[in-house]
Amino acid sequence: MTHSLKNLGDLADPRLSADLPAIVDLRLPDSPWSLTHGQADKLAGGVAAWLAARGLPPGARIAIAALNRAEYLLAYFGIMRAGFVAVPINIKQSQENIDYVLRDADVALAFVDGARRASFEATVPVLDFDDAGPQGFAAQIEPAEFAAVTPAPQDIAQMLYTSGSTGKPKGVPLTHSGQLWALTATAGAAAGGGQARYLLAQPLFHMNGLFMAKRAFSGNSLLVIQPAFDVAAYADALERYRITVLTAVPTMFARLVKDPALLNGRDLSALERVMLGSAPMTVALYERIQQALPGVRITHGYGTTEAGPAVFGPHPDGLPTPPLALGYPLSQDQVRLTGGAGPDEGVLLMRNPAVLAGYHNLPEKSAQVLDDGWYYSGDVMRRDADGFYYFVGRADDMFVCSGENIYPVEVEKLLESHPDVRQSCVVPLADEERGNIPVAFVVRRAGSSLDAEALKQHALAHGPAYQHPRRIRFVDDLPWAGTNKVDRNALLLQARELEARKDWAHAQKEAA
Repeated sequence: MTHSLKNLGDLADPRLSADLPAIVDLRLPDSPWSLTHGQADKLAGGVAAWLAARGLPPGARIAIAALNRAEYLLAYFGIMRAGFVAVPINIKQSQENIDYVLRDADVALAFVDGARRASFEATVPVLDFDDAGPQGFAAQIEPAEFAAVTPAPQDIAQMLYTSGSTGKPKGVPLTHSGQLWALTATAGAAAGGGQARYLLAQPLFHMNGLFMAKRAFSGNSLLVIQPAFDVAAYADALERYRITVLTAVPTMFARLVKDPALLNGRDLSALERVMLGSAPMTVALYERIQQALPGVRITHGYGTTEAGPAVFGPHPDGLPTPPLALGYPLSQDQVRLTGGAGPDEGVLLMRNPAVLAGYHNLPEKSAQVLDDGWYYSGDVMRRDADGFYYFVGRADDMFVCSGENIYPVEVEKLLESHPDVRQSCVVPLADEERGNIPVAFVVRRAGSSLDAEALKQHALAHGPAYQHPRRIRFVDDLPWAGTNKVDRNALLLQARELEARKDWAHAQKEAA
């Protein structure tokens, strides 16, 4: 991306043909909606013009809450073009957290789909993508030319919310200039001949999917959009639309290669590059993906919402990147390791133009993770003799399951909301498909006959599905460490032993 841009909402390269296809929206699989770059540009301009007419102050925060669809991106780009801040909302979280985000961000207006409308319209004015009437998106947004507002160097383009260890999401304000820098710094990653074709199925409220969408637009590529990840539909779209480049979460590919019949006989010869990130990966999974897609270049990337994805890339001397390495630093001046046993291991610190200046409304939390522009990631890394970096684990207890951050304390709270649960401790168990899964050790109240299935159902009914414990072991008491805290490490070792012996069910029956 070499054209000189200032506004993140204005990504398409004006030197390339506006007639190139931009979006194929597969929300209605039998009648895909296709837009050229010219049409998408005018509709994003229409969103910007509609918002500008509302009389909102510059920098007003505008939310987007929907499954993936063309209108999501049109709204996203239009919000930023008009000088407002786009706030994509995690629609998988609880209504309590959604309400918190709306208050914390001081959201002025929300673009929603029909399924999300009720969660928002009591709090903020909404424009509904699915409303076919005169007040709906289609009737209100008319294609328009709109000269994008030129932001000041530190003006905020978007605010993403990331899970907090206290359970409350944290607002991560990101600048136009920082995000444009990250796109430029990683521009070579997807280079190839002809128009690149991307497939998006991971949610647009996550940095992984959102950055891929921006990458596609910045090179006037084609973006095929699925509302959510469905493994059979994903395999079909890969073949039908001759997808050339993918960024995805390893979980998605674990499901894709799980059943060999799914890819057998398909012509996936157009696929050149798969970039996996947002969750740890195993060697076994890497090898299975490479077997299923023998001609494809697979890389495992790294990024954080707070510091962007422009951290690692290929080795400057052309050395091949080892299977599980995250790559070689794009700039040695922008990464550091701290607190490790030696110089080649420790928590990764990052300083680059994409790093946030501070969390929204959280000065103390900002001070904990930011020092002179350096962002403390909390991710423990090791560096090999060639300078490649590898992800080791989290410095704290947080773990990732299917690309979602899980804090054990949050799951424990969820389990302990059941009247029959006295105490619980949740630890991560390594899982090839999902990275890690939450498993729970639970102390029931005296005389209770609560079983594992009933407790799982309680967790599913009262929290996000990804948080529910996949294994439960009932115990009389939880072990203590010397600090009078629960000894998580002891339970982690016990969980691994139970898993190795496949003894969870036996243990549960025995305890019941």
